[in-house]
Amino acid sequence: MKGIKINSLILALVAAVSVFLLSTTALAQTDVNINNSNIIRFGGDVIVPPNQVVENAHAIGGDVMIQEGARVTQTAIAIDGDVILEKGARVDGDAYAVGGEIITEPGATIGGASATVLENGRWGMYGRTRGTSSFAVRYLLHTTFHLLNALIGTIIGVLILVWRPNFLLNLAATVNQYPLQSGLWGLGGLFAVILLVILLAVSLIGIPLLPLVGLVVAVTAILGTLGVTLWVGQRASTSAQRSPMQQFFIGVLILTVIGLIPVLGGLVLSVVNIFGFGALLLWLFNKRRSA
Repeated sequence: MKGIKINSLILALVAAVSVFLLSTTALAQTDVNINNSNIIRFGGDVIVPPNQVVENAHAIGGDVMIQEGARVTQTAIAIDGDVILEKGARVDGDAYAVGGEIITEPGATIGGASATVLENGRWGMYGRTRGTSSFAVRYLLHTTFHLLNALIGTIIGVLILVWRPNFLLNLAATVNQYPLQSGLWGLGGLFAVILLVILLAVSLIGIPLLPLVGLVVAVTAILGTLGVTLWVGQRASTSAQRSPMQQFFIGVLILTVIGLIPVLGGLVLSVVNIFGFGALLLWLFNKRRSA
């Protein structure tokens, strides 16, 4: 039975990697609309040349690069890519990066809201300065944010275990009973979110809803990840007498240490987020079906 569960987890991980690879290769560089005012591209980067002014710059499966002195008067959106503002570049409206970062060089400005959605599995409200940090400094900053996220997640998890212990126990049980389904539900939910973001971005009138979508996804992913954390603690516990709170702390410790590993730690936590997202969706679906 244990071997079957491990094989299911491996299959789900392989499925995740395969779907991501297929999604990046299936979208050839296709221009949905290119004119003097709007640039929307599937499967490639959008580049706004120096000193050029456009209304909107949207890349689906690529970066949006606003070069030196260029200006976007309305929105800059990158899905599965970064929004990059070079020196002196401007975005008068909003800038969003789904599955990427907002990178600003000195002198670049964003007049409206700026946010990242699903950056390393998290919802953020910050960008970073491009080309100014060594690996050691970047790793130190990553470690600081990682430990801060772990601390916040631990506090939230403890509060849930105190007030609604069955919630995380149910999520952990879902991952334990349906590991493959949890992974597939997570992938399906992730791509549903991406499609929703694409529809909102392309329609333009749905752009103000993007922060709300990101917030809902973030809350769902966080709660689901806490359930996976408890499951990890349960699997790692050597004593059956440990309480759910103790098991949760063991899971937090394990995932926190793994997250400190460069590159590999981020990949593992991304998989954890996907499983957590899917476990919560699957649990809600089963609960609704049995009601």
